[in-house]
Amino acid sequence: MPRLFGTDGIRGVANVDLRPTHAYALGRATSHQLLGGTRRLVVGQDTRRSGDMLVASVISGATSMGSDVHRLGVCPTPALSFIAGRGGFGAGIMVSASHNPAEDNGLKVLDGDGLKLDDGLEDELEALIWRADELASPTGGSIGLEVDGRGLLDSYRADRLALARSIHSPLRLSLDCANGSGGVVAPEILAGTGAMVTVHFDQPDGMNINLGCGATAPAALAAMVGTDRADVGFCLDGDADRCVAIDEGGHVVDGDQLIGIIALERLARGALAESTVVVTILSNGGLDTAVEAAGGRVVRTPVGDKHIHDAMLVSGAGLGGEKSGHVIVMEHAPTGDGIVTALEILAILERTGRPLSELAARIALYPQQQRNVPVRHKEGWQADRQLAEAVLAAKAELAGHGRVIVRPSGTEETLRIMIEGDDAARILTLADELSKLAADRLNGERLD
Repeated sequence: MPRLFGTDGIRGVANVDLRPTHAYALGRATSHQLLGGTRRLVVGQDTRRSGDMLVASVISGATSMGSDVHRLGVCPTPALSFIAGRGGFGAGIMVSASHNPAEDNGLKVLDGDGLKLDDGLEDELEALIWRADELASPTGGSIGLEVDGRGLLDSYRADRLALARSIHSPLRLSLDCANGSGGVVAPEILAGTGAMVTVHFDQPDGMNINLGCGATAPAALAAMVGTDRADVGFCLDGDADRCVAIDEGGHVVDGDQLIGIIALERLARGALAESTVVVTILSNGGLDTAVEAAGGRVVRTPVGDKHIHDAMLVSGAGLGGEKSGHVIVMEHAPTGDGIVTALEILAILERTGRPLSELAARIALYPQQQRNVPVRHKEGWQADRQLAEAVLAAKAELAGHGRVIVRPSGTEETLRIMIEGDDAARILTLADELSKLAADRLNGERLD
């Protein structure tokens, strides 16, 4: 049977790869495995057209097992995490494909602490999905109920507003909501700092989430910062767990730089837990250089925020994240929250009195190229001798001067290629060559 769970839950083209039957089976499996058939489940969604269809199926599956399901409606993923971890729920399910296109959707399962499941529990849940119809079903008054849970979002809103009101920002800021779920709370929360907020891309129609906007397309907001006369801009992704910033000159400040800005400011005032930052293998080496020069330590993990969270627990670090803008500030949330990231940056701008461009310049990033290559055979790429030898040759060429990382995506049918080094022109050429070779070699009927 095909593997369902990837790096970040179950994800695919809605109604093709990810069908209502999958969501129904997940609802039943989650109820059986995490709720004991009686504990409560909370379910949220982003703004995709397919969201209602999949949420209804999750609810049908869970209630058929005797669980009551509280339906939040449209909400950020970090809001669902917050509510699942504090509302007496046994689990939460977020229907979202995060930064992916509108045609995709996904199912993210959280435990009763609002955290993503460990690999072992995920494997057990997946095994149950394939035999969900075999699970015993209650009847009559033991069947579960759907409960209107929209009011539960107020607890998340109040918590983040309290954080926002501890910051006193006189700045003008531009906000890109990616036509996603962040739009239901982010403008109000960021305005709670006192900043003057101009909101963009907050008119979702079910099909425009992440479309030419948001954290994966920050150039759109970068072009608007000047017109808005803004001091800073923030781009969320479709479910608001990522944030990328724009400085006052319209330049993109990515997740690595945001992590670096937070780390250096905390190191300077002795507030960075264990003097440690946790990032993935894809984060830019320039972040290591900046943090280590300031007396800090960088720990690297495999790609995926669950790996970052685990390493933070082991190391005692309070800060971690990814280049994509997924940042964990543990004192506020155990998962990435793009709104919290924006608030952290606003607080640092207030305390330092420096513009974002000046703070970002302290994290000098090495030339880096990343490519996402759509392929039919992502898992078997190393079996192709020609591609594997080309990757080894690139690594040998850059030895001591850069890195080459090739890996299958855990969320999409793509091969991800990252090349970093001190020669920008050569890095660009290598990235183009490997991407073309991967596309040529991994999209045929067979590898030869």
